[in-house]
Amino acid sequence: MSDTRLFRSLRLYNYRVWAIGALVSNIGTWMQRVAQDWLVLTILTDHNASAVGITMALQFGPQLVLLPFTGYAADRFDRRRLIMLTQALLGLLALGLGLVTVTGVVTLWQVYAFALGLGCVTAFDGPARQVFVNDLVGERYLANAVALNSTSFNSARMIGPAVAGVLIAAIGTGWVFLVNAVSFAAVLGSLFLLRTDQLYTSLRSGRRAGGLLEGFRYVWRRPDLKAMMVMLFLIGTFGFNFPIYISTMSVTVFHGGADQYGLLTSALAVGSVGGALMAARRERPNLPLLAVSTLAFGVFCTLAGVAPNVIVFAAMLTMTGFSALTFNTASNALMQLTTDPAMRGRVMALRMAVIMGGTPLGAPIVGWLADHAGPRWAMMVAAASGLIAAAVATRLILHERRRQASTG
Repeated sequence: MSDTRLFRSLRLYNYRVWAIGALVSNIGTWMQRVAQDWLVLTILTDHNASAVGITMALQFGPQLVLLPFTGYAADRFDRRRLIMLTQALLGLLALGLGLVTVTGVVTLWQVYAFALGLGCVTAFDGPARQVFVNDLVGERYLANAVALNSTSFNSARMIGPAVAGVLIAAIGTGWVFLVNAVSFAAVLGSLFLLRTDQLYTSLRSGRRAGGLLEGFRYVWRRPDLKAMMVMLFLIGTFGFNFPIYISTMSVTVFHGGADQYGLLTSALAVGSVGGALMAARRERPNLPLLAVSTLAFGVFCTLAGVAPNVIVFAAMLTMTGFSALTFNTASNALMQLTTDPAMRGRVMALRMAVIMGGTPLGAPIVGWLADHAGPRWAMMVAAASGLIAAAVATRLILHERRRQASTG
């Protein structure tokens, strides 16, 4: 009998403990993201969206550069210990950025350096954390746990930016970074409290060289995984540059301050939480869901780009967040559920490299476009990425139906 209860994964002790620590840490992480973008856009530069794009490129570029090592590490090493190390390093980097900011010595190149450091550590942290969900709950609850993880992450996205906006206006960006540094104690504490004998440890890969090549070969042999990678590249490279879209629309088009920027980011997160909760009710995602969600993403990005005022813009951001999170969660769960356990780390590393590693390509482009043609035109690039991704999903669905008809 299927179990479709919304919070079914929380019945497991290990997942409950993990979820609590992750929520606190995620709130701090989103506070830092808003503060970092605001620091670059309004304090260290004169509303230079290209500088924000460079910061994003440095923060997400290592996902691609370090790909030969990150997926293999997630498959080969003890994921709990690996995540402990990466989370501790991320906390120290947040502490360092906070100290140089509150002391008034921060410069743009320092922010670039910290963004690069965060990117390098996150490149190892991300795949391990994604596959670690399976270690916590097993395959039976994997789709639900992935969706609840997204709910937690986007609840933090809803809370963190709003809090950050208030704190930036009240005490400055530096203190926001320091608050984030403290928040890492929660996730580290949760990792220490896990019952290791109740972890669903999956098969570790061998010590053979060429682990990354094996991952590429595995994906290349799977038309469904290849199509999802293409969709993730399109959306990740040109669609998920929300810090640029929201900050430039807020400042340039709607002439708002840090509080408005934080609230608009939270509006995006409200929709994301809704999408994650809907995903948590599904026992297993499918390809038509990917097609519908990416089509909706393209439509709502278009409507956000032509919004006449900030209220309509916020409403369209909410719907954009709903569709984006539906696609992101569904593709994550579907890829894990259909991938061999021994290959999951490498496949998920490839997934993260594609969806986040494309940012160094897309962020500077949309940042330049926002500076020279205006933020509204930049948002049309996001809209186009969703519509093309929907076409890719539709083509895959038709291919699968033809294949089934020919073999049936």
